[in-house]
Amino acid sequence: MAALDSLSLFTGLGLSEHKARETLKNTALSAQLREAATQAQQTLGSTIDKATGTLLYGLASRLRDPRRLSFLVSYIANKKIHTELQLSAALEYVRSHPLDPINTEDFEQECGVGVMVTPEQIEEAVEAAINRHRPQLLEERYRFNMGLLMGEARAMLKWADGKMIKHEVDMQVLHLLGPKTETDLEKKPKLSKARPEEKDWRTAKDMMENGEAADQAHSLMEQLRGEALKFHKPGENYKTPGYVTTPHTMDLLKQHLEITGGQVRTRFPPEPNGILHIGHAKAINFNFGYAKANNGICFLRFDDTNPEKEEAKFFTAIYDMVAWLGYSPYKVTYASDYFDQLYAWAVELIRRGQAYVCHQRGEELKGHNSLPSPWRDRPVEESLLLFEAMRKGKFAEGEATLRMKLVMEDGKMDPVAYRVKYTPHHRTGDTWCIYPTYDYTHCLCDSIEHITHSLCTKEFQARRSSYFWLCNALDVYCPVQWEYGRLNLHYAVVSKRKILQLVAAGAVRDWDDPRLFTLTALRRRGFPPEAINNFCARVGVTVAQTTMEPHLLEACVRDVLNDTAPRAMAVLEPLQVVITNFPATKSLDIQVPNFPADETKGFHQVPFGPMVFIERTDFKEEPEPGYKRLAWGQPVGLRHTGYVIELQNVVKAPRLPGPQWLCREPGGDL
Repeated sequence: MAALDSLSLFTGLGLSEHKARETLKNTALSAQLREAATQAQQTLGSTIDKATGTLLYGLASRLRDPRRLSFLVSYIANKKIHTELQLSAALEYVRSHPLDPINTEDFEQECGVGVMVTPEQIEEAVEAAINRHRPQLLEERYRFNMGLLMGEARAMLKWADGKMIKHEVDMQVLHLLGPKTETDLEKKPKLSKARPEEKDWRTAKDMMENGEAADQAHSLMEQLRGEALKFHKPGENYKTPGYVTTPHTMDLLKQHLEITGGQVRTRFPPEPNGILHIGHAKAINFNFGYAKANNGICFLRFDDTNPEKEEAKFFTAIYDMVAWLGYSPYKVTYASDYFDQLYAWAVELIRRGQAYVCHQRGEELKGHNSLPSPWRDRPVEESLLLFEAMRKGKFAEGEATLRMKLVMEDGKMDPVAYRVKYTPHHRTGDTWCIYPTYDYTHCLCDSIEHITHSLCTKEFQARRSSYFWLCNALDVYCPVQWEYGRLNLHYAVVSKRKILQLVAAGAVRDWDDPRLFTLTALRRRGFPPEAINNFCARVGVTVAQTTMEPHLLEACVRDVLNDTAPRAMAVLEPLQVVITNFPATKSLDIQVPNFPADETKGFHQVPFGPMVFIERTDFKEEPEPGYKRLAWGQPVGLRHTGYVIELQNVVKAPRLPGPQWLCREPGGDL
């Protein structure tokens, strides 16, 4: 009965039933969320709206100090904290101020409580940023990095709405520069970038003589050259086998070339519903590497179309992992940036008779042999009215979907384009209650960003037909989708869905548990990013799915650390050794190379005296056959000292735990 009450309470906060049930499996989270919701209801004296519910869930899932729960809930319930940005600042504040009492005035100042940013302030901040860069802006015009202006304005107005800042930048830049001219759209001169890049790769190779990693990196770049992969050239999409053309294709490609200047454009489009794993490392290297190898650009686009599974921490972690692997996106975008345009195109698709509103339930749509929809041929006007009703929230979840009229390569008929979800979105809040699906969003976002090569893993091959069909049905630029094989590891879980189950069940501590093969876990274990990139280079670009042994990844780690990690010595299980005939009156300073394979990288000193420590496993009084370490009648050398020690006596008294030795130079007498 208590579980049912909690389920009802959680769904009342705006969680889907599935997410509410998953939350109940986490005892600590569900208890904290239940307490937060109860306190908020007592403060409000009424039901909790979805925006507040989303903040309460974020608070319960991220707060590590339960003592601060009541304090923060009161701010959320009273609408003093009403944005995700403020909540993040509040959580950071209480984390960095663990001692009581909290300075309320300082807390509110740090979290932007009561701060109102007016349009006039945004206008002044943007104007100041533009004035600082006016000469360069006038010179470069629309080639200037507008993100710099937005960043400076945002730095001046921390709590300002990002969309309002972007709109103001666009308006003021347009007022200053006027509309884009043909010169603005011309191809930007490359200034002979290709030759210096080739020089850089040769330099890297020369610096790593006989190093396998350098050859592998060069091999990866060669694999990613357009000529090596036989990919189409920008603007020659129609030459790709299977590419579908229309009477408008050539005009659209011409416009595309005018905008991109023939530049290669790729994108890495992760879903922000988990942490990236080793399989994503191949996708990152492929997308960013292909763009770099061909003097192009790569977008980092978050496919944030399923608010039920998305969390703020995943957005940050994904960006951090891309940067950790050494890549900088040309631009960070979100599918939600284009929600207005995607909705307008959905309306146009209905008008063209290519989409309809359907009322079949989810279970009726599963599988490849589902029954045809009885609403497939409903009038266009009726579908337009019903789709608008979906937009206005007049249907419950599952009561209506927008479906496209096509049959996919795997036989699936009429995939869903839009569905109803009343979960607040991480970025758009409650603005939308309908969200586009992957089948609808993916190709259109690629079209908006003028992607030239849409690189996907092999399981998306069945969606290629819908990719081409949708772009052509709307008469928009159609990129080319190319598929490659996934990268898996034996004995490792690399599915985000399965890792999430392990985290929720408490089988692993979090996404960075060292037993996992997520990128955060590998970083925590000390894996250098160069090793992961080299591993992807060894795997190469393949069409077939690749499943590798973990020891191959570990070999790449050793290769990198061998050249980058200075050596140090440690004795984990020490055994005291006394050298009875130490050849000096005081300790000697032994020169030990930092890198045994390359002594040109320097030395460090280690003191060598009459008392040293060795590992307990390096000595046995009664050794088994084949034992090569210290034993009776079996002298050994001390590395780096030039001396050999031989067992003379074993003293097991508590005052002197360990054997005694005689020391001699190699080949000398005792």
